[in-house]
This record gives sequence, structure tokens and C-alpha cells, in this order.
Amino acid sequence: MPFYSYRMMGDKLGLDSSYLYRVLQKKQHLPAHALPAAKEILALAGREAEYFDLLYSAAVSKDKTKREELMAKALSLRDVERHSLQAAELKLLENWWIPAVRAYLELNGGVVNVKQIAKDICPPITEEQALEAIETLKSVGLVKKLASGKLALTEAHLTVGGPEKAKAVRNFQRQVLSLASDALENVPVNERNISTLTLSVDQSCFEDLGDMLREFRRLVQKRVDGAKNPDRVMQLSMAFYPVARKGGASENTIIIGEGAGDKK
Repeated sequence: MPFYSYRMMGDKLGLDSSYLYRVLQKKQHLPAHALPAAKEILALAGREAEYFDLLYSAAVSKDKTKREELMAKALSLRDVERHSLQAAELKLLENWWIPAVRAYLELNGGVVNVKQIAKDICPPITEEQALEAIETLKSVGLVKKLASGKLALTEAHLTVGGPEKAKAVRNFQRQVLSLASDALENVPVNERNISTLTLSVDQSCFEDLGDMLREFRRLVQKRVDGAKNPDRVMQLSMAFYPVARKGGASENTIIIGEGAGDKK
């Protein structure tokens, strides 16, 4: 954010500098008419702007129940806590079944039965692979051994950053996309949901759809956090990529999916 004096920021917000000073000292609320300019100064848009609006409404509300409802809505927009992978932890991405085993340990209560784990992973893995996955998870601290001998998860979601990690991420994504392809033949229709969209977009639409996918992923993670009695591990793979460049693209959308039929 650029540097602003009280007078400069006050001019931007439509406030005199003395009133702005009291706002920054938490002695006055920002007036409603200044909210659009405040969000512009802070470069807030989309979910961040909505979060800001909810916090403001909660702060100025005199009704305790209403204030609590607004705060609950605001908190629901916050990102789930993520664990950022370090270089040594990239081993997690070497094979698709390592994160799958970790998720499986959550739904089976952390019981370490290597034979059963290997059998229940879909498609099945070897007992050696299951054991290696458990040791990898323990070595990077994403599961810990309890006094009972069971394993407990220490983090709920993972994220990877840094250009040096791109190759490992692409390799992992290639594996899970291959699993999606195999699921077309190996997983019953009532146990999976696979569909595709082929559509024509401009740059603005492309960017909006990217934002929508990121928001959807956040909402999925929020919903999963609220699952009370998980009984299966699912892999959700999202892919959004070009199949044609400018030069005669139509505005039609073709929908292909189970039970959806084809639609233009």
C-alpha cells in the first residue's frame, strides 16, 4: 500500500484529517460512505472485501445477536489453517498414496494396521508402500504417535510454495489426474462424480473462473473440516486449461458429464 499522510488519506476517504485520526485511534467508526474508498486504498476485492464489510457491520451494530451473526459469517470466510511444506517434506509428493494414507488414518481413528491400510487404499498398494507412507508422515511431523500406539494427525491441510518445488508438485498432480482417468473404468458410477466443461472465455472470464475455483476449493476444505464421521477418502482433482487459442472460437458451452447429457 502506498504512503499516505492523514490529510491525503482523509481526502481519499472524504474525511477531515482530525476525524480520520480519531478513527485510527479507535475512538470513532469509519463512516459508511467511506467504505468503498477504504477498500480501494487497501486493495480489497472479492472475499476480502466481503470480510471487511462484515467486520465493519459487526463493529457498528448495537444488537448483540446481530453482531455475533455477522462475526460468524466473517469468520466463515477466513482460510483454513495450512501447513507449508519444506524441502525435506517434498517426499510426501513422490507418490499419490502417501497423502491418501494420511487421510485414511484420520477416518480409521489412527489405527496402524498396515495390511488393512494397503488393502483399503484405492487402488490397493503393497504393505511395504503403506509402511513407507506411515514412516514418511511421521518423519515430517504430519502424524504423531500417541501413548495408545495409534497415530494422530497434526495438520489438516497442506500447501506448497516456491519455484524449486514446482517439479514435485507437477509430478504429484500428474499422478492424481491419472487416478481420475483410471476411476472412469475402475470405480462404480455411484461412488464417483466426473464431469467436464468445454467453454469459450475472454481474459476477464478466465480470471473470474480462476477465482471461483480457488473459492470453491476453500469451501470444500471448510466443509471437510466439519465432517463428523468420515468413512472414505476422496480425491478431488480440478483442471482448467486451454484446448484452443483465438481464431474462431464460438461462445457455446458443451457440458459432458454423467447424467448431464450434451448441451449447447
